[in-house]
Amino acid sequence: MAGRLDGKIALITGAGTGIGEAIAHKFAREGARLLLAGLPGDPIDDVAAAIRDKGGEAETFPGDLGDHGVAETCVAEAIKRYDRLDILINNAGVFLEAAECQDYSVENFDRTITDNVRSVFLMTKYALPHLQETHGVVISAGSEAGEVGEANNTPYGGTKGFVHAFMRGVAFEQGKYGVRANCVCPGPVDTAWTHTDTGPMNDQMEKMTLAGTVLGRRGTPEEIANVYAFIASDEASNVTGALWYVDGGTTIAKGGPGQMVPDELKAEPRRISILSTAAMA
Repeated sequence: MAGRLDGKIALITGAGTGIGEAIAHKFAREGARLLLAGLPGDPIDDVAAAIRDKGGEAETFPGDLGDHGVAETCVAEAIKRYDRLDILINNAGVFLEAAECQDYSVENFDRTITDNVRSVFLMTKYALPHLQETHGVVISAGSEAGEVGEANNTPYGGTKGFVHAFMRGVAFEQGKYGVRANCVCPGPVDTAWTHTDTGPMNDQMEKMTLAGTVLGRRGTPEEIANVYAFIASDEASNVTGALWYVDGGTTIAKGGPGQMVPDELKAEPRRISILSTAAMA
């Protein structure tokens, strides 16, 4: 039985770990042939080897996709190896620091913009001429933080808000070429980013992140990859310009930020009664 991506060529960025690695394995099981991109030093070769060991087809491309020449070469490499491109997955991104805005480093802000915004634009720009030929699809990693913001990493939420609007704009302008564009928007996922011992989150941020999910847990990378596979497939042929929230209900949860407000700021302002206001009129 053929997989839902049988015969498709997919380029996946940030494919060495976490959600990107899960997408790579899911797509390979569904029959896609892959080019896996990642930063130099990312374990993309290990992911590709694991896929090939199971009978799949995967090649790798190491490089910093925030550099326009590297991004252009990455897309060209996919065409050189496979002679076409059907699917672009803009998964690469960073979550570098847990700090309030006034304390957030300019260095990490600049790097966040490069990795989360610039790379998405560049990869999309260079992939589109080929996706137009195949009537393909580009799917970018959004986030619930792009909808509601991300306290203690405000630049991250801002970059994801850009990705949401960017993909919707791409969907609008590229529809006439038969190209679809969508976002998958995870909430907290069980990767290194969301654990205090392996990522930038502090104890309070990790606790509040989990408390803010309706389902009370992190998602798994495989759960996110399943949604990517559907949107990339012909089964989703009428889906474009959409933000797919796979966030455990984070965007509808009420959360508990009021718990962090000191008592002296919780006092209600002095009320003026309606009767007193009427008497003054």
